[in-house]
Amino acid sequence: MSRSTPASPSFDPACADCPRLAGFLRDVQARHPCYHCAPVAPFGSRSARLLVVGLAPGMHGANRTGRPFTGDYAGVLLYETLHRHHFASQPKGEDPADGLQLLDCRISNAVKCLPPDNKPSPLEIQTCNRYLAAELAQPDGPRVLLTLGKIAHDAVLRALDLRTLGLRASAFPFGHGREFALPDGRVVLASYHCSRYNTNTRRLTPEMFDAVVARARALVEVA
Repeated sequence: MSRSTPASPSFDPACADCPRLAGFLRDVQARHPCYHCAPVAPFGSRSARLLVVGLAPGMHGANRTGRPFTGDYAGVLLYETLHRHHFASQPKGEDPADGLQLLDCRISNAVKCLPPDNKPSPLEIQTCNRYLAAELAQPDGPRVLLTLGKIAHDAVLRALDLRTLGLRASAFPFGHGREFALPDGRVVLASYHCSRYNTNTRRLTPEMFDAVVARARALVEVA
């Protein structure tokens, strides 16, 4: 996404509200002048019924390419699986110019900027949450919310403002494969993050991830 993209309630390409992240991006840009090194916009149609929410851009993935899960290991499993279940036009997403299109799917992150050591602070997660909240508040927004990892899961719960629905976040604990139906008809579906660490340690296998995305497809069909 170009940095000239105008700001909106759900994304600001010039946001620098987190001083630590803004400073870190400047340092990374100095070392890698060809990298995106800016907030990474969501990818996919705003009217998609499925929203996949990850943690944050990866150093040499989305922070380099400017497109979520593009150019890093986590994106390999994600896009292959999305394609298998007809949420993506092709199984690979290695470069923003590769022609990949998402089909009734949108991908975003709990934190839009690269954090040091892939670990945003609680305040940074909270500060960035307004963009996710604005996206979820759209009347034609997603009906199925696939959260990748506990941080993304908790960020989605915060963005939903469950108190307005008479609910508490503690009633929606994170766990791989857990599924929660909301009173307004939306569904939150949780998965371990498709990171290299999780797949290398077999905490998350391709079969486990495939089953979750297959469930997302089934939920989308009735949403």
